[in-house]
Amino acid sequence: MARVAHVMTLELQTEYLSCIGGRSRNEDACAFWYSEQAGCWVLSDGAGGHGSGDVASRLVVEAVIDSFRKNPVADEEQAAKLLQAAQDAVVGAKQANLNGDDMHATCVILLIDRLSDQAVWGHVGDSRLYLFRAGRLSYQTRDHSLVQNMIDAGYGAPEMIRSHPNRNLLTSAIGNIGDLEATVSGAPLTLMPGDTFLMCTDGWWEYVVEDRMAELLQKGAPLQSWLHDMAGLVSKDGESGLDNYTAIAVAMSPDAGRDYDATVLMRSMNL
Repeated sequence: MARVAHVMTLELQTEYLSCIGGRSRNEDACAFWYSEQAGCWVLSDGAGGHGSGDVASRLVVEAVIDSFRKNPVADEEQAAKLLQAAQDAVVGAKQANLNGDDMHATCVILLIDRLSDQAVWGHVGDSRLYLFRAGRLSYQTRDHSLVQNMIDAGYGAPEMIRSHPNRNLLTSAIGNIGDLEATVSGAPLTLMPGDTFLMCTDGWWEYVVEDRMAELLQKGAPLQSWLHDMAGLVSKDGESGLDNYTAIAVAMSPDAGRDYDATVLMRSMNL
């Protein structure tokens, strides 16, 4: 008997936006790389005195992309290894300059297997990943922060994540000495046409609530317009000392250049 398998191949569209805000330098960094086999997207928000924040975020992004290019596999083990590679890069730089600043950074990564149309992700700190499916928020990462822990323990409402005076205190960051506390998604998620990922730093999500993200996405405007619409909210609602803000959007659509709704007939074998 012949077996019938459904083959889904998706086209990836990527757009990004990064702004210095009201700061003297942009300490955010982002990058992406993909081949026919797999892709990697990474975003980082650095911190530290005398400009070391931008060094930290750059080290994170370079370490993740370089490591992924050497082994373009998109699974949970790889996600954990890439976050550890970022940790090793920043800690190594600090140890090489013991008189330098205590630089550290957040990190969020997205990995997509382009052959199986599956995704995994991971993060450290309060830079976030959102997944929108059918225009609605389907998933968001949970911050490694003091305020998130307070909310989880029942000591405050979710709304205070954007207003609490200690909202920027992290419980985990790339560059902290000791074991790295990172979160990696579970089993790979099978992607569907229309799925859209948003990766962003706290300077972005602090001024754009999730309902508004989804509302703007549902307008059906091009991906770059979606980012610019959200950036407009950041600029409008941000305080005079506006932080750097950065976002990457990755959307899935049927690839017209390949057989999207194809069926593969596999010949039966005599046993």
